Amino acid sequence: MIMDRFERQVMLPGLGKEGQEKLRKASVLVIGAGGLGCPILLYLAAAGVGRIGVVDGDEVSLSNLNRQVLFGEKDLGKNKAEQAVAFFQHKYSDINWFAFPEFIRVDNASQLLKSYDLIIDGSDNFPTRYLVNDACVLAKKPLIFGAVYQHEGQVSVFNSFRNSCNYRDLYPNMPAATEIPNCAQTGVIGVLPGIIGNLMALEAIKWITGLGKILDNRILFFNSLNSQSYEVEISPQYQSRAQAPQDWEAFQQMNYELACEGIELLDWDEAFQRAGHGTMLVDVRELDEQPPLVCSVLFKAPLSEFEGYFDQLEEAEALFFFCQSGIRSQKAALRLKSEFPDKTIFSIRGGIDALKSSQFRNG
Repeated sequence: MIMDRFERQVMLPGLGKEGQEKLRKASVLVIGAGGLGCPILLYLAAAGVGRIGVVDGDEVSLSNLNRQVLFGEKDLGKNKAEQAVAFFQHKYSDINWFAFPEFIRVDNASQLLKSYDLIIDGSDNFPTRYLVNDACVLAKKPLIFGAVYQHEGQVSVFNSFRNSCNYRDLYPNMPAATEIPNCAQTGVIGVLPGIIGNLMALEAIKWITGLGKILDNRILFFNSLNSQSYEVEISPQYQSRAQAPQDWEAFQQMNYELACEGIELLDWDEAFQRAGHGTMLVDVRELDEQPPLVCSVLFKAPLSEFEGYFDQLEEAEALFFFCQSGIRSQKAALRLKSEFPDKTIFSIRGGIDALKSSQFRNG
């Protein structure tokens, strides 16, 4: 009875019962249950992948709903990995699901990756992409990559064979997160991550079954404004690979956020825990931006007039910068760090948007 739902793909030339059995025996770990992760999970599950893990420490917010199609209003404030798995457990009884309600980090990456055949990165920031890539290289795991920026998306398959490229070959130099913002800053039409996520799922199915030709040492670009796509060949960049950690011990010493952004990032919980005498919480949003934050150590220094506040900022022993989503605060923190290199400066990850899910939001 269960096999009936795969009838249409089993009859497909090149896949057949053998390919379907490979899907049933396969295990895939999806990093991120957001705009890319949702369509990836939908079609991996529909195709019959036997074991699927979902890693995401984020919670569903209202602004997610235009593209993160697994969630609805009833899911607001709940963990994405757990809600995604709950959605599918009621839908497909023949798949083993595992939710990991945490972000992937240097101290948990090895454990998360080790029991899966294939890794798919649906994250939306550079530190995580480099972290996942380096972990996959060390663990010798194939990695399917995808990304979206405004009206363009890209897809590739890394680390599949001995001579395969990886993410560091595509982007040898770590860009700062402030250079290319994510969809929280630039916006996105929900259909585009849907298209790119489906292409990533297709590459996963091809990799598992041997159907067709995967995007090995090639990257596919798709433009949603003109519906055109093109491919670019990539080749190993050995100098950039030398900058990657060469073993797990070196990997666990990496600070990918600091390497990409030059400023250490903290969650709101960490910021409140570290705050003390001489601390200044700096809001770099413009004065008319909402919602306001009320705090005894709050100092407003709008980014448009930022340099005019240097004298007051210099007086603080430690500064915690924040904005609406976390990009402008990094720019402000970097600017002040260049002026006062010995000062303790942090940027709060996710800005005010992330405060909604902090355990301290009512305290």
